[in-house]
Amino acid sequence: MARTFKKYYRIPATPEEIYLALTTASTISLWTGEPAVMSAEVGTEFSLWDGSISGINLEFEPNKKIVQQWYFGEQNESSIVTIKLHTDKAGTSVELVHTNIPDEYYDNITEGWTESYFADLLEFYEE
Repeated sequence: MARTFKKYYRIPATPEEIYLALTTASTISLWTGEPAVMSAEVGTEFSLWDGSISGINLEFEPNKKIVQQWYFGEQNESSIVTIKLHTDKAGTSVELVHTNIPDEYYDNITEGWTESYFADLLEFYEE
C-alpha cells in the first residue's frame, strides 16, 4: 500500500531563488550541509543528503515546477515528487505533492520533508 503527502511551505525568497536552490548541486550542498548530485536536465539521476535520497529528474519548468521520481528499493509504481513554486507576499509558497510513498517509509519521509528538507531551506533563507 502506498500513500500521498501534500503540503504547502512558505519561504522568504523568490521562486527564482528557490528553484536554483533545489536544482543546483553546489547550492543544495550549502543548505543541506551534505554532498549532492543534481542537474536541471530531464533524465538525469540525482542524489541528496549524501545518497540517502536518490532518483531521476522527470520534468523542469524554470522557476515554477520540478518533478522527480524517488527511488524506494523494489517498487511497482513510481513514487513521484512534484514541487510547484508560487509567488506569495511572504516570498514563495511551495506546493509539495509526493505520491506513492510506501507505507513503511511514510512517517519517515513526511517528517523528513517538514523537519529536514524544508526546515533547512527555510533556515538558509532566514539567516
